[in-house]
Amino acid sequence: MPNSEYSIDLPSRNSAVDSDANSVRFIHTVSQTGRILPSDSRWNSIELSFSLYPQSQTNAYEAIPSRFSKSYDYDLVITDKKHFKRFLYITISIVLIVLALVLLVLFLPRKHKHDGPSKNLTLAVNQALTFFDAQKSGYYPKTSPVKFRGDSGLQDGNTTQAGLLGGFYDSGNNIKFSFPTAYTVTLLSWSVLEYHEKYADIGELHHARDIIRWGSDYLLKLFIPPNAASDPILYSQARPKHFPSVGGAKNDTEGGDNDASCWQRPEDTSYLRPVSSCDIVASDLAGEVVAGLSAASLVFKDDKDYAIQLTAAAETLFELAIKEDPTKQGTYTAVDECGGDARAFYNSTSFKDDLVWGGTWLFFATGNASYLEYTTHNFSSALQEERTSEKGVFYWNSKLLGSAVLLARLLYFRDLGYPYKDSFASSANMTESILCSYLSDQSFNKTQGGLILLKPDSGSPLQYAATASFLSKLYSDYLNLLRMTGGVCRDRAFSVKMLQSFSSSQVSLAITQIKNALCPLCEVKNFLAVIIVYQDLLMGGLQLGLSSTTVGRAVPRLSLNLSVQLCPLKTLKTESTMNYV
Repeated sequence: MPNSEYSIDLPSRNSAVDSDANSVRFIHTVSQTGRILPSDSRWNSIELSFSLYPQSQTNAYEAIPSRFSKSYDYDLVITDKKHFKRFLYITISIVLIVLALVLLVLFLPRKHKHDGPSKNLTLAVNQALTFFDAQKSGYYPKTSPVKFRGDSGLQDGNTTQAGLLGGFYDSGNNIKFSFPTAYTVTLLSWSVLEYHEKYADIGELHHARDIIRWGSDYLLKLFIPPNAASDPILYSQARPKHFPSVGGAKNDTEGGDNDASCWQRPEDTSYLRPVSSCDIVASDLAGEVVAGLSAASLVFKDDKDYAIQLTAAAETLFELAIKEDPTKQGTYTAVDECGGDARAFYNSTSFKDDLVWGGTWLFFATGNASYLEYTTHNFSSALQEERTSEKGVFYWNSKLLGSAVLLARLLYFRDLGYPYKDSFASSANMTESILCSYLSDQSFNKTQGGLILLKPDSGSPLQYAATASFLSKLYSDYLNLLRMTGGVCRDRAFSVKMLQSFSSSQVSLAITQIKNALCPLCEVKNFLAVIIVYQDLLMGGLQLGLSSTTVGRAVPRLSLNLSVQLCPLKTLKTESTMNYV
C-alpha cells in the first residue's frame, strides 16, 4: 500500500515491530457492493491492524480514540410484508396505550389524601358528638356512651297527630326548638357527606350517622301533610307551660321557674310540656326542615326506603312553602302562636335564605332541576333581604353563604351549563370574596390571638368563627381537587394554604378559649365537660378538620349526677399542661 501523509509513522524498535507496522492498512467500504477495498487516504476510512501482537505505545496521544467518524450499513430485508405490517400495528398500539395511561394518570382526579388524624382532635370530635348523645330526648338508648342520662320527655306532643317523642334538648335547658334542630341535622349531614372517609378513619362515622338518624326521625314528626280533615301543620317547639314569662309560673304545678334558668334534669320534669304549631306561612322553618330532611336522605341513601321517605316529606313541604301567597310568607317567630316563645332565643329575621337553602339541598337529594331553578332565581332576592350585620356570616339565622358554597360546588364538579353557569360563577365569586374578608384584617375585627369576630356585639362569638373555619376548610379542599393553588378577589389573592391555616387557627383558638374560660388554672380531665358547659363552639359547628355540629348556646347542662369533675381544687396548677389543639 502506498505511503500516505496521513499514515502513522511508528518509531523504529526492532525488525519484529517493523514487520508488525507493515501489517497496518487503510481500507474503505463500498456499501453497494458490501466489499472492503484498499484506500490510499486516511480520510473517511477505518484504520485496521492485522497484527496479533500487542502494540506498545510511546505516545500517549495514540491512546485516544480516532476522531474520524465510522459508519456502518446494515441491509434489512423484509421477506413478508404482512408480518411487517402486523408488527407495526402492534408497536403503534402499544405506544398509544402507554401514552393514554400516562395521560389518565396525569389528568384524572386523584383520591384526596389527608394527613392522619391528630390524637387530640380525634378526642375532641368524639366528645363533641357525645354532646348530642347527652342532649337526646325520648326513650334513651341503652348503648349510649352517656350513662347518666335516661328516658325523658315521653309525653311530648302526645296530643298531636304524630307525637313529638325524640329530638334534642337545646343547650342546658329542656326545650326542643325545631329551627336549630333542623339546622343541626343539615350541618352534621353536610360534614358526613364531605368528610365521611375522615369520620371512618377515626371510627366516628357510625356515631355521626346515629346522631343524624335521631334528628331526622324527629324532623319527620314535625310536618303533618294536609289531608281532608286539616291543613298542613309544622311544629316549632316543645316547651314547658308558661315558658314565655321571665321567672316562670308561681308554683311547681304550673311549671316552676322559666326552664332556661332551671337546671333540672329532663328525667325529673313533671310539668306540662305543650307544643307550638305553625301553618305553612312559617317559610323559614319550612325551608330549614326541608334542608335537614334532604341532606339526611343523602347520608342514608344506602337505606333506600328511609331515604325515599325523607325526600318525599321534603318535596311535599317545599312545594307547599313556595306556592304559598308571597304576601303571607314570613318567619316563624313573627307569629306568636308559632314561634313567639322562641323569639328571645332563636329569633329569625329572614326567610328567603332558608327557602333557597332548602331548595339547594333538595336538588342534591333528588336531582330535580326545578328546585335548582327556584334556588338560582331567588338567590338575588334573598341576598337583598340579608341584613348588613349578617353579611359574611353563616349560622342558624343566615344560610346564604352556605348556599353559595354549595352552588360553587356544582360549578366545579357538575357541568350543568346554561342557564345555571352564570349564577354558579356569581356564587363562587361571592364565596371567595367573603373568604378573602376572613383572611384580611380590614373587614372583620380579631382578638389579639387571632379569633375572628364576625358579630362583635354577639355574646357567643365562637359559633361564627367555627362555621367560618368549616367553610374555609371545605372550600380549600374544593380548590385542591381542582388542582388550583388559590383564588383572587378584587385587589387581593389568597392561597389554599392560607385558607387551611385560617381554618386550623380558629379551631385551635376556640378550643383553647373554651378550656381557659372553664378553668384557666387547672387541668381539664374530661373534654366532654368543656363541651357541655360551653357549647358556643357547637352552635356554629365543631369543624376540627372534618365535622360540623351544632345545637345549643353557652348555657350549661349540669346533670345532678354528671360524673365529671370541673376544676377540682386538687388539680389546680399554675400552668395548664393539657393541650387539645
